[in-house]
Amino acid sequence: MDTYVARQPIFNLRKKIFAYELLFRSGTANAMGNIDGDAATKTVLANSFFSIGLDTILGGKKGFVNFTSNLLISKVPLLLPRKTIVVEILENVEPTPELVEACRQLAQKGYTLALDDFIYNDIWRPLLKIAHIIKFDLRQSTFEQIEDYISRLDNTGLKLLAEKVETHAEFDSARRMGFEFFQGYFFCRPEIVQGKEIPGAQINLLQLMAKINQPDFDFDQLEKVIERDVSLSYKLLRYINSAFFAKAHRISSIKQALVYMGQVEIRRFVSLIAMSNLATNKPNELVRASCIRAKFCELMPGSKADPVTRAELFTLGIFSLIDAIMDQPMAAIMEALPLADSIKSALVDNTGPLYPYLMLAEAYERGKWKLVGPLAAALKLEHVSLPGLYLDACKWADSLTGTA
Repeated sequence: MDTYVARQPIFNLRKKIFAYELLFRSGTANAMGNIDGDAATKTVLANSFFSIGLDTILGGKKGFVNFTSNLLISKVPLLLPRKTIVVEILENVEPTPELVEACRQLAQKGYTLALDDFIYNDIWRPLLKIAHIIKFDLRQSTFEQIEDYISRLDNTGLKLLAEKVETHAEFDSARRMGFEFFQGYFFCRPEIVQGKEIPGAQINLLQLMAKINQPDFDFDQLEKVIERDVSLSYKLLRYINSAFFAKAHRISSIKQALVYMGQVEIRRFVSLIAMSNLATNKPNELVRASCIRAKFCELMPGSKADPVTRAELFTLGIFSLIDAIMDQPMAAIMEALPLADSIKSALVDNTGPLYPYLMLAEAYERGKWKLVGPLAAALKLEHVSLPGLYLDACKWADSLTGTA
């Protein structure tokens, strides 16, 4: 059975990753909202994460997983590790005595319980007494309504999580209200300040990223840059000896590393280091998300007849969040860089032959499964291959960002 999994980051107050919500479905026909408690669905929930590998998709963080009433009563969460999984109780479950007792047993066994898309009603009182986290959807309730709901809570130990946080202003408002956790794509949006210019040092880093991804870049020159920089050399050796490459023997010299990795991978590595230096005041997840998207896009072309190159797609992905990293309009950043017009048109105008690949990557990342199939079909991609490509991209990014 095919399993499609994406992850959405959940941040703490310091914008550090606390957990990921796992967004998934089985096959290509039904979205997650249609999942019931039958045996096939239980198999997906209970076993697919083990075949995928929780460490691969979660990178050592906790994972929020939605459970229906049937799955909770059937004790399916007990098949998953309690230290890793946060049991999300869907908003459409009926809090019957049987369900409340099942949740109480989960809590007693050490599982963390979260109430999803919460809107206050007295029928939730029994679950509120045993839950640990309560999630409020900012697209579903206003801050005034949420404040009213919070005032009615008896369990003062509940931690508050704001989901679908799409702007930095919403993050700040939720933080002031007492929320401790934040879920959404606010971190992917720039905080643009009118009149702010890009510093010269950052322009140099941006231009380095752009130049090293050009096919005619002098590789000997790149080798000299790495050898002169102790920090860069150290990070390179850490990366080449990471689990991603799975080598029998450690590589201990820069020359060995360069030979083993080759020009393409070395360029990717230097791009990441440059981008990390640009994102020193940003959440680490922003750099990681850029890397995942870059590798995911690079792996997408399914045939030699595809008119775009893997190098173009990688560059597209790695620069796709640069406006959020730089807090500048994408058009202003692109104007200063020697990138191909096809990349610029995709990033600035949402047009051109590369843009559909970016659309597909974004749809997959956000678990917009109804869009993934048609977008993949339009690009003549085998949609069944996408989960494997996404997981490979996650592995690659986790290995790479551990050096940054």
